[in-house]
Amino acid sequence: MYVYDEHDRKIAAERVAQFRDQTERALAGELSEEEFLPLRLQNGLYVQRLAPMLRICVPYGMLRSEQLRRLARVTRDYDKGYAHVTTRTNIQLNWPRLEDVPDILAELAEVEMHANQTSGNCIRNTTTDQFSGVQKDEIADPRPYCEIIRQWSTFHPEFAFLPRKFKIAVNASEHTDRAAIQVHDIGLQMVRNDQGELGFRVHVGGGLGRTPMVGPVIREFLPELDLLTYLEAVVRVYNRYGRRDNKFKARIKILVKALSPATFAEKVEAEWEQIKNSPTRLTLEEIARVKGYFTEPAYESLEDATDTLSQQRFENKEFDRWLTHNVGEHKKPGYAIVTLTLKKTGTPPGDMTDRQLEQIADLADEFSFGEARATHEQNMVLADVRQDRLFELWQSITGMGFATANLNTLTDMICCPGGDYCALANAKSIPVADAIQRQFDDLDYLYDLGPIDLNISGCMNACGHHHVGHIGILGVDKKGAEFYQVSLGGSSQHDANIGKILGPSFAREDMPAVVSKIIDVFVENRTEEETFLDTYRRVGLNPFKERVYA
Repeated sequence: MYVYDEHDRKIAAERVAQFRDQTERALAGELSEEEFLPLRLQNGLYVQRLAPMLRICVPYGMLRSEQLRRLARVTRDYDKGYAHVTTRTNIQLNWPRLEDVPDILAELAEVEMHANQTSGNCIRNTTTDQFSGVQKDEIADPRPYCEIIRQWSTFHPEFAFLPRKFKIAVNASEHTDRAAIQVHDIGLQMVRNDQGELGFRVHVGGGLGRTPMVGPVIREFLPELDLLTYLEAVVRVYNRYGRRDNKFKARIKILVKALSPATFAEKVEAEWEQIKNSPTRLTLEEIARVKGYFTEPAYESLEDATDTLSQQRFENKEFDRWLTHNVGEHKKPGYAIVTLTLKKTGTPPGDMTDRQLEQIADLADEFSFGEARATHEQNMVLADVRQDRLFELWQSITGMGFATANLNTLTDMICCPGGDYCALANAKSIPVADAIQRQFDDLDYLYDLGPIDLNISGCMNACGHHHVGHIGILGVDKKGAEFYQVSLGGSSQHDANIGKILGPSFAREDMPAVVSKIIDVFVENRTEEETFLDTYRRVGLNPFKERVYA
């Protein structure tokens, strides 16, 4: 993974010193809250319901074991002993004191971490598939390109104060999209043209929130050397024409829709024509330099461990479940990709204690070349585990809370922190997630249901991506009371789609029963081969609506 050079270290140290001065002046009353607001936001600091929230950047989800241990220490020394994985693969602290934040950032900088541009109206953390570099079906490893975008966008003077926040995601798999690129401001799908040349299909204008949209394609093929100049053209057009008079209409998706995708693309092409041969244009040498940080670890030549695993599976049903659902195929013979689920019933989805962070660091050192990965789905991944050590790993994690074999099932849900923490939330998310997890605690039944994405957001900002859940739950305010609106049929995959609202909202205590009725309709109507989404698309919304509101 990428390692800071002298320029990165200098920038990080200077930013910490700068923000320390700004924080001290704010605490002394020398900066008003209005003046301090954009400064703290671009250092990842929000003011939440009960305490500040610090969002720590994890570029494309990659974490070294020493970084995990430092995160553990920070959460223990400056917070309440736990951290939260977000849908942008960042790490959030929910209880830091404002006066401690500069010290936290200084500690993070020592292990090449920061909170730069994790909030504010700038280009945020670039994300990608958590299996990048190890999956069989990817066109190329997208992580070097994510790092190139990170270096280009960090402290870019032209894009420090955009009309609104801006998010970019890159995907390289032909068959799946674990990065949800079509609901980003810019989504990049790696492709090869008829000549075998590497490039990107460019989606622009996706996003969730109050006006959810799937991003249309504005360019079918962008050569890899033109990546940065084209991105610069897109953001320049947005910066020039995007609305600043109304924050609810300031995202690029509103501009693309208002102009039409074709007209927006024309403006981008015209802007790009002026800058496509500028010094920002990538070179093969620069791409090779960055790729040099993403070389393969010291894989051994291993035999496939199928026979050994078959015996271990036969002797242990729980191991068999875990191996089937939480372990994926690796591009290297004899290795496997392991997802450590953070969805144990009774634990808020995506939360890790300081002790668990240290345990993951130890597991990474022992089993996966000292690296772990945070995921868009709020889990953690060990990407390079030997097959002949899978049983040993499973035994190690069973008591740590990471072995719940529910990956991609109904209870492997995405869930924002909601009203328990967030000042913007209309309702709590975590209690709803907990109630649904307890309602569906039979793993065999979950396996029979097949893959179901259930996403929960506490407000219209959609941090829980409820719009693209197969089942989406949104917290709403109803005369001062917390209620929940349900949508069905969303998808964040290559067939991306915004879910349709089922009808009037429900009280919190009704939500487990509502989800149960939705599942009952699916079970009664599905064919043997159909997933939940297949059945929904075939029968439509009405059968679900009739049952739930009967």
